[in-house]
Amino acid sequence: MLMCRRLLIVFGILIFSISSSGQVDSWFELMSDTASWKNYDGPFKRKKNDSQTEPLTSTNLHPYFIDLKLLTRSDSLKKLPAHAQYLSWDNQNIWHKKRTITFPNDSIVFHLISEDCDFAFPTEMGRQTSPFGPRWGRMHSGLDLDLETGDPVVSAFEGLVRISQWSDSYGNVVVVRHPNGLETLYGHLNERKVLSGQYVQAGELLGLGGNTGRSYGAHLHWEVRYLGQAFDPNYLVVPSKRALKSPIFTLNQKKLDQPLVARAAPKASEEPKSDSNNTTTKKTYTVKKGDTLGSIARKNGTTVDKLCKLNGLKSSSVLKVGQKLRVK
Repeated sequence: MLMCRRLLIVFGILIFSISSSGQVDSWFELMSDTASWKNYDGPFKRKKNDSQTEPLTSTNLHPYFIDLKLLTRSDSLKKLPAHAQYLSWDNQNIWHKKRTITFPNDSIVFHLISEDCDFAFPTEMGRQTSPFGPRWGRMHSGLDLDLETGDPVVSAFEGLVRISQWSDSYGNVVVVRHPNGLETLYGHLNERKVLSGQYVQAGELLGLGGNTGRSYGAHLHWEVRYLGQAFDPNYLVVPSKRALKSPIFTLNQKKLDQPLVARAAPKASEEPKSDSNNTTTKKTYTVKKGDTLGSIARKNGTTVDKLCKLNGLKSSSVLKVGQKLRVK
């Protein structure tokens, strides 16, 4: 009798193993293309905490995320925006290697919108605080747009979120690829509200503005690129009007090489002029040895809470000598 019971137990284990293997096979069938695995956010994928800065590796992601390569070219063309131009979908590296852009007839025409609702300015304020172009000995590849920490940041056009992650330079950053092949980047966010692989419409919330990464004072760093090459967003938009210049944009080599208007960027210590969209004057303070948030607040007639909100800080944040803080 005892022997019969043991045989029944062994037989039960074998049946369970076979049925479990069948379940694993069904997962392979359900998630049979790489794009689905890359955008998968179920129990097999470990989520990164926003504060983590380590690169994505096989040690902190489920191996299927990196190793599965089942996506066909036909599937890619159907599911991924502008795949014919890029032939790749990288949701780990913010920018691809720059590729040579071929200009048929010396230019490429991009259809940006069909209706007015197909575009939304990324921020509530239409105030540019720093332009595209050379700045402090390096290239500033986008526009800096004024905002307060916690302000909504929305997608300029519809598209598929390719990047939603932490970057040492951009802080919390989102990159959206659009159907016409352009990509837009939204940097220094306080919080991200979308996942890689999520389809968004123009005006849909991507995150909340902030002061993360290599940033001095809350603002949105906004870039527009094509095949990894940046160009001045002012060719597309009029920030002061929070509007597109035209439903159609023509890109040529000249626009890749230089900003729309070549001018020096304002110094960090300068107080930007007010405009019709924003009557609040900014004021910055450079942290000195022995300064605390409390002492800085008293010197500038403000409060610690306001300093924290303006700069995306906590009351326990450690200040560095030379750090620039917004006090107004």
